[in-house]
Amino acid sequence: MDRRRVKESTVMEVGPDGVAIITIINPPVNSLSFDVLHSLKESFDQASQRDDVKAIVVTGAKGKFSGGFDISAFGGHQETKELQKPGFLSVEIITDTIEASRKPTVAAIDGLALGGGLELAMACSARLSTSNAQLGLPELQLGIIPGFGGTQRLPRLVGLSKALEMMLNSKPVKGREAFSLGLVDGVVSPDELLNTARQWTLDILNHRRPWVVSLYRNDKIEPLGEAREILKFARSRAQKEAPNLKHPLVCIDVIEEGIVSGPRAGLWKEAEASEELSHSDTSKSLIHIFFAKRGTSKVPGVTDIGLVPRHVKKVAIIGGGLMGSGIATALILSNYSVILKEVNEQLLDAGVKRIKSNLQNRVNEGEIAEENFEKAVSLLKGSLDYESLKDVDMVIEIGERTKSHDRIVGAHFFSLAHVTPLLEIVRTKQTSPQVIVDLLDISKKIKKTPVVIGNCTGFAVNRMFFPYTQAGLLLVERGADVYQIDEAITKFGMPMGPFRLADLVGFGVAVATGTQFIRNFPERTYKSMLIPLLQEDKRTGEATHKGFYLYDDKRKASVDPELKNFIEKARSISGVSIDPKLVKLQETDIIEMILFPVVNEACRILDEGIAVKADDLDISAVMGMGFPP
Repeated sequence: MDRRRVKESTVMEVGPDGVAIITIINPPVNSLSFDVLHSLKESFDQASQRDDVKAIVVTGAKGKFSGGFDISAFGGHQETKELQKPGFLSVEIITDTIEASRKPTVAAIDGLALGGGLELAMACSARLSTSNAQLGLPELQLGIIPGFGGTQRLPRLVGLSKALEMMLNSKPVKGREAFSLGLVDGVVSPDELLNTARQWTLDILNHRRPWVVSLYRNDKIEPLGEAREILKFARSRAQKEAPNLKHPLVCIDVIEEGIVSGPRAGLWKEAEASEELSHSDTSKSLIHIFFAKRGTSKVPGVTDIGLVPRHVKKVAIIGGGLMGSGIATALILSNYSVILKEVNEQLLDAGVKRIKSNLQNRVNEGEIAEENFEKAVSLLKGSLDYESLKDVDMVIEIGERTKSHDRIVGAHFFSLAHVTPLLEIVRTKQTSPQVIVDLLDISKKIKKTPVVIGNCTGFAVNRMFFPYTQAGLLLVERGADVYQIDEAITKFGMPMGPFRLADLVGFGVAVATGTQFIRNFPERTYKSMLIPLLQEDKRTGEATHKGFYLYDDKRKASVDPELKNFIEKARSISGVSIDPKLVKLQETDIIEMILFPVVNEACRILDEGIAVKADDLDISAVMGMGFPP
């Protein structure tokens, strides 16, 4: 077998059957750097020129086809010659070299075929994959669009509606679904993948299978009028779901260009749009968040000293209320055995029912199979005494009785605990690195993003955002409008403004937590009388249908004209007067006056060493409070 290596990033082997196997080698996920792409082109050029090569198989080393373009290259790509010629990589390499090859090409996909990896595969004459391979175009979550022809080829392979769903939601599909959609032409076991792909290329060569050029397929694209209606619906939905984001609309425009003006025109529009978006603030921010999220599990002095996580199988949870049952659900969903400890039979039954209901909801949503429900429930045991906890590996919600303070660590989940993605791991000065490593491992298994922080009032998220509502109250008592503030903040990208959030959380919780911050940070807290006055009137937020807003039976919020009376009374008690400048605040002023105090508090948390790095606080804000990434 002839084996040639091109620039260390691809290897070409030509077998006695005349099939060249080109393997992408760029650990850990065979990402497509500029070097890899040029190396691929060289390999294809060689294969096309060699008389002993009849057909080509493209695959990736070590069970991964390709995880896509290396986004770490985005930051420094402005100077590269490729981008002085828009579309060079996409059109010249993917389309005019790989797809235009005079020899049939089959992509043999195992592991990952994401982003540029899938776009490369779609340019081949056919695709084979394993059943568990993941195929998708997740570029939009990085503020860019597919830039190697994905906007043109995916709709032609799976239809317009499914292609829009996969791109706009950054949602990959597994091999079996990819086959049913027509994205791949066959599903093969990993052991047989390469041999089957070799034979498939020869079958195409000998006209036993069709030779399909994806870019020019049109059998799955709807007639123009119908296609435009689908695109119109996608646009309105994208604007509703992410009103601040431009790139989903650009993606839809590029897809439409290919349908209206032909795929070649679509490719050039895609290339130009990709370059422009890769320089945008949105893309820079989302790429920052991507790397920051990956970095939260790296903690200096903890994860870099060679410790291995211990095996945790059984976890005890003290208390089965809303939070305890949510934590139990998250653990059970990841196959941990859970003992739920309660003080009496009635509370225990209620806790077990909550957990079963949470699991049933996951079945209803299709996240766990019906046949796995009983198995999940069997992992749960209830208990009324501490004796049953003697052989557990970890206990959640206890610690003051133990003398082993090196084993105590905080695990701060957010409600709903089995749904929200963030987990604050709170270490004391005595917590051992081993315990933190253990909890980092558990957080990964229960699909949470962990942030390791020190102990302080409110930990990271709640401490960062305590000025959020306080700044709002200060502005309102001095003349700003409650509803204008909430509207400006939601327009900025937060899930809800400070007053709608206070209603959702409930005033009881708001006052209890606010009191803690007033006690601990008296020099920078604002004591407003507005919430206590609302409480006196039996208004405690959304649960009572009255707070800063009025709520109907479906908990839909509406403006309350009576609110101004409470604000006026709060002003008179506090002895403050209206500031004319605050009555007519611009949106940008509102955003800065509400959120700059949050930024300042984050800086204090960092300065005090509560957080290890600024990136961790960015992730805490995004995943804990829904701050726009």
